[in-house]
Amino acid sequence: METERIEEVIEESIRLELNVASLYQIFSTLPEDHDFWWQLYMEEKSHATLIRAARDSFLKRGWFPAALVADSIEDLRSSNEKIEGLIKQCKTTPPDRHEACRIAVELENEAGELHFTQFMDKEAEDALETVFQQLNRDDKEHEQRIRAHCLSIEVDL
Repeated sequence: METERIEEVIEESIRLELNVASLYQIFSTLPEDHDFWWQLYMEEKSHATLIRAARDSFLKRGWFPAALVADSIEDLRSSNEKIEGLIKQCKTTPPDRHEACRIAVELENEAGELHFTQFMDKEAEDALETVFQQLNRDDKEHEQRIRAHCLSIEVDL
């Protein structure tokens, strides 16, 4: 894959993590669930930092595994547009805690799928693959935690 296309996918991936973080920050205004959403907000921001670090460490050396980014740019852009729309909507009309849970489960399923699932099942061959596999595991774990939270507040999913 061309370096320019890889850079574009990396930037969209960073944008995705930051968008999800922004949405969780909005959800953290729900007083009953502040700590839960704030923790997820911080973790998503951390994911963006990890991607930036991988970009800065590896791409500048002229190497980035093409299999890592595949052809997901269109999916990333679509997800980012969807999330940015949700951010605007939630800023205007904040969701209740049940709707926040429903939105988050849907996003984490989507984000988990976007994090390079094509190579997530294989054994990491280097430090960069390990970083992205950890991001994918974190996304899946986020979805599990959100589902558990939804059950605890009796949200139908």
